[in-house]
Amino acid sequence: MNFKQLTSYSVISLLMSALGSLSMIVILSQTVHAADLTINISDIESGKGSVMVALYAGNKAYQSGESTFVSKVKASSEKESVTFKDLPDGEYAVKMYQDENSNNELDKNMLGIPKEGYGFSNNVGRFGQPDYKEAKFTVKENTVIEMELF
Repeated sequence: MNFKQLTSYSVISLLMSALGSLSMIVILSQTVHAADLTINISDIESGKGSVMVALYAGNKAYQSGESTFVSKVKASSEKESVTFKDLPDGEYAVKMYQDENSNNELDKNMLGIPKEGYGFSNNVGRFGQPDYKEAKFTVKENTVIEMELF
């Protein structure tokens, strides 16, 4: 094999590697999409503690109580917002509560009824935790949802 043939094979090999890498970048950029989820929360007892927000990716996480993402926002006014950035497209559900006394738990009375505000996505579950299918929503592109504390 002479120098000219070797150089020709090297250029072709380099070109094929570059095209293969470029193809992988294009394929991966099309399948992985990140979006922001903004949750607008209303009916907050302003000036009392913080609102704790837990985001669950799928039914299994929701049922087990193992949140995928969490956020905390100071309860400065009756309306606050939380944004989760760069989420993969998919189904999610939210559980939240207002920790008025900053003890990191939802306080309940002797009958087990919450004494602090709480809520679930789709504003379901006023009388207990709803099923995942009632609380789920889809994030595909930037998404904004409205939630109330009960």
